[in-house]
Amino acid sequence: MAKLKYALISVFDKSGVDKFAKELRKLGIKVISSGGTAKFLKEKGIDVIPVERLTKYPSMLGGRVKTLHPLIHGGILARRDVEDDIKTMKKYNIPQIDLVIVNLYPFESVASKPNATHEEIIENIDIGGPAMVRSSAKNYKSVAVITNPKNYGKILKEIKNKGEISIETRQQLALEAFRHTERYDSLIVRYFSNKLGEGIFPSRIVVPMEKIQDLRYGENPHQSAAFYKDERRLTKNESTITSAKQIHGKELSFNNLLDLEASWNVVTYYEEPAIAIIKHNNPCGVAVSKLLVDAYKKALECDPVSAFGGIVASNRPIDKETAIEIAKVFTECVIAPGYDKDAVSVLKEKKNLRILLMPPIRKSKNYPEGVYDFKTVSGGFLVQEKDTAQLTMSDVKTVTKRQPSLGEMRDMFFAWGIAKHVKSNAIILAKDDHAVGIGAGQMSRIDSMHIAAIKAGKEKCKGAVLASDAFFPFNDVVEAAHKAGITAIIQPGGSIKDQDSIDLANKYNMAMVFTGRRHFRH
Repeated sequence: MAKLKYALISVFDKSGVDKFAKELRKLGIKVISSGGTAKFLKEKGIDVIPVERLTKYPSMLGGRVKTLHPLIHGGILARRDVEDDIKTMKKYNIPQIDLVIVNLYPFESVASKPNATHEEIIENIDIGGPAMVRSSAKNYKSVAVITNPKNYGKILKEIKNKGEISIETRQQLALEAFRHTERYDSLIVRYFSNKLGEGIFPSRIVVPMEKIQDLRYGENPHQSAAFYKDERRLTKNESTITSAKQIHGKELSFNNLLDLEASWNVVTYYEEPAIAIIKHNNPCGVAVSKLLVDAYKKALECDPVSAFGGIVASNRPIDKETAIEIAKVFTECVIAPGYDKDAVSVLKEKKNLRILLMPPIRKSKNYPEGVYDFKTVSGGFLVQEKDTAQLTMSDVKTVTKRQPSLGEMRDMFFAWGIAKHVKSNAIILAKDDHAVGIGAGQMSRIDSMHIAAIKAGKEKCKGAVLASDAFFPFNDVVEAAHKAGITAIIQPGGSIKDQDSIDLANKYNMAMVFTGRRHFRH
């Protein structure tokens, strides 16, 4: 790469660009600039060549057309090793632009404003900027393009040390530039897709992802892994795992992140103070209580053996008393929307415990349109909406002769909230606002029932309620529930053999409620 002659600067984000431009001028590189950037640099005392002086055309159409001109794109796209290109540049006095510094109109931030008009959003779709970025990146053999202000220092250092920008650096910058425009275009596509009512499953989906961090490994040590965030979520400070701030402990693992997601989904389902303990992506204890420490104790009672090495989530800030109880059991991670100062001190004493702080939980926690739940298959993806369904009294129907008591109904609603977060086939036994037994991920529902009953034990089963994530194909679960001492059942209904289960529940004077909605989780 020959000595740099011209740099073209046109940026919306002006962070550090004045200092960068000053250094370029000191190195003898002439600066071409347009619009607001040119004005900004002039005010900083930097000598710039306005684009309109070069092109002999003013900025026009309300600023929509400034840099879309052969003298600009010719200077960027000309191949320095092609004789005809060089002759053309000389013939038409096209400047050799070797460095392009461009970032784009803030479409993302404008589109995310609740009161932004369609006209405002449209005017923040950059045209000239992406054109210059793509031209520069295409001609990376001759031109370096900078789209991120964080690169200014590195590029200056390279120019000063080597007198040029290496081909390796230019290639890397080109890749970064194409990713920049790819993401920008995907956000515009999402906006128009929603505007035109294409629904959440358009004919083509592009999901821009930003890497948060590399992970030590995946589910197993022989698998590489990384953690990304979906950049289409325009709402800031959402209560998502990608927004969590780790305030203590060693690096999170792939499996930690999966379990943190599962635990957070459980506790944010409930309005009351709630604790969930997760092991291998399934709850092994869940409870609600007026006092958080009581919720933790009740959650732990469900399955203290499985809780060893688990994840603890709370939907309330953790106080010292709760932290003391958590610290009594080996725990991988704790996640909550806040911590008392004393609670953090207690938790930090535990070796290898990771502590995560979540943004405050917002009531409008439904996922925005166009944000998906992906599952991979060989060669593709299955895409669905997130299962954010809540259960209300208007959804349920008592199908047995006996109506459930108020206490039973409360416990059934509580257990149903757990069922939607347990791998199918799922059976949850609950009593007095806490789970007493959980059967998860079995190939037959009756096996899940037996496991839940074993976890609970005879005494805890007596007077408990049962929640099932899907209907009963046979009445064997009702039979087993009665023998265990269960008094009420909540399930979706919908089997051709529903009546068999209803008849058996009536025989045993059990209450049974249908929800009309299942919660499979594979």
